Amino acid sequence: LLGVGEGQTGALQTALTLPFILFAIPAGLLADRMSRRLLMACSEGLRAAALAAILLLIWCGALNLSLLALLGFAAVCGTVVYSVAAPALVPSLVSPQALPAANARIELARTVAFAAGPALGGALVGWIGAPPAFGFAAALSASAVVLLAGIYEPARAPAPRRHPLKETAEGAHFVMRHPLLRPVFITQFIFNTAAFLLLAVFVPYAVRHLGLSAAGVGTTLAMYGLGMVVGALFATRVMQRLAFGTVIGLGPVTGLVAAGIMALTTLLPSPLLAALSFFLLVAGPILSVISTTTLRQTATPPSLLGRVSAINIMS
Repeated sequence: LLGVGEGQTGALQTALTLPFILFAIPAGLLADRMSRRLLMACSEGLRAAALAAILLLIWCGALNLSLLALLGFAAVCGTVVYSVAAPALVPSLVSPQALPAANARIELARTVAFAAGPALGGALVGWIGAPPAFGFAAALSASAVVLLAGIYEPARAPAPRRHPLKETAEGAHFVMRHPLLRPVFITQFIFNTAAFLLLAVFVPYAVRHLGLSAAGVGTTLAMYGLGMVVGALFATRVMQRLAFGTVIGLGPVTGLVAAGIMALTTLLPSPLLAALSFFLLVAGPILSVISTTTLRQTATPPSLLGRVSAINIMS
């Protein structure tokens, strides 16, 4: 809609990921001090408001890249708080034995939506323009606020108030000194850097070099969601049959194969190769997401879960 190129979409992607660095730790402190359910509902409300504002600007013909980046930044602030509070809330809702299955089902629900979202968004933009896509997204976020407000959250003992820097350092020291969580953190940092680099440049690359339309880009990106769905569907069975550490290792290995296939499209510009790359980029790594989330929830004391989740999200 705005006709921008790779450099500007990369800058937009930076604006949409910067909140993870700036606000993950403060969100973790809040998640360990107050109601995680309330935090999740408020963060979803912020996302709905930002999407509605984008929709209004499109209708008024006033949307530009700077405003899109600003409102996207606000929406992602909500995403950061939600992403920190949600995994910290789950262990209070299910037994430790049920954590792997619970995390797999939560990821399955999220990934089904992720698979449908890009395809639907691409179709809406291609058929009737961007406003219906943003309007639909805003309506979904508003309904999620209502659903989140109805979650029952068991009461927690009030956390002692200490200096935020000391609380942050406590969470960081726990992760960096833990023999299992430390290598997971480092691996996620490397993997996420590569994955976001790919996602930042793919849309203009697909339009200019692979010859895809808006609907074609959405369909190709939907393979990313399909890979998540397939991985989440089989996660519980895979974790029952393979060693836990092997399941964690599947993610980085599959991601490396996916990156190699995407690099091949620079020589063989095939949408099918790009779709296969997006599928593999998550089909294996989603198993790592589920298993490392379970590991983090199991190895971390409840009072530290918000901060440890925040450090993971910040990576």
